[in-house]
Amino acid sequence: MARTEGDDRQAAAAPRPQSLLFSFLGIYVLGRGTAVYSGSLIEVFARLGVSEEAVRSTLARMAKRNLLARHRRGRKTYFGLTERAEQVLEDGGRRVWETGAVNREWDGTWTLFGFSLPDSLRTTRHDLRSQLVWAGFGLLQSGLWVAPGTKDVGAILSSVESDDLRGGDHVTVLQARALAPTESADLVRKAFDTEQIAARYRAFLDRWDTARPLPAAADDLARQLLLHTDWLQLIRQDPHLPAEHLPRDWPAIRAEHVFHTLARVYEAPAARLAAAVVETAGVRPDTGDEPDRGRTTLSSH
Repeated sequence: MARTEGDDRQAAAAPRPQSLLFSFLGIYVLGRGTAVYSGSLIEVFARLGVSEEAVRSTLARMAKRNLLARHRRGRKTYFGLTERAEQVLEDGGRRVWETGAVNREWDGTWTLFGFSLPDSLRTTRHDLRSQLVWAGFGLLQSGLWVAPGTKDVGAILSSVESDDLRGGDHVTVLQARALAPTESADLVRKAFDTEQIAARYRAFLDRWDTARPLPAAADDLARQLLLHTDWLQLIRQDPHLPAEHLPRDWPAIRAEHVFHTLARVYEAPAARLAAAVVETAGVRPDTGDEPDRGRTTLSSH
């Protein structure tokens, strides 16, 4: 059955528990050297309509993937960030607060990434494609991906766990400029679905650019986590195309303003709510097992 616009908006309104948890960790745990009691996370995510079973399942899955580390104190289990999770969250933070949604500083260069992998490496091929999309690449033609500006291809390859990508047999990377008869506007049109990107920003505005966003949400902590999750999912799907090759009324401009405005509005009240319900403990970097004694005061960045 074909998806409708309503289906897409409903999906956008119900982000995955892992995405919500990443938002919470990025705001309240990253950079603090703390671990969070699992019962606290269950209480926080109940405000978002996420069941205890879903929270526990998400925590277990993220721990298995080396995104969270378990720390025990007595009968309680705390979860802290691994180095891998910190890298993911720091990258997301740069996208949210530094890179932004509008590329006004493009230097005219493109990174070209070509690869050819046999069917026996189908999983690697899928993972590589996912990482290319995350890094802002679009498929120009079969096996050839393109992204504006200079991309850290080494980081892309290292994020895909496969020794087959370590050499140059399967991958070709170049940096180039468009030459006649090719125009950069042609590359944008061929490799990227700008209308779909714009539609996602318009859906964000429909949800958040109102006098009282999400009135049915439990409180401002719930709204904060939903806002940050919506925005990060939005910009991680945005290839950050050159502004000069996009319409003047590009909806990302308004959407970014709305995000920053609401993020400031929710910051203080959400931090007070989190401090009241979240139990945290400092983690000693030398052991990784027992949290230090005491509580850590929560506040957003």
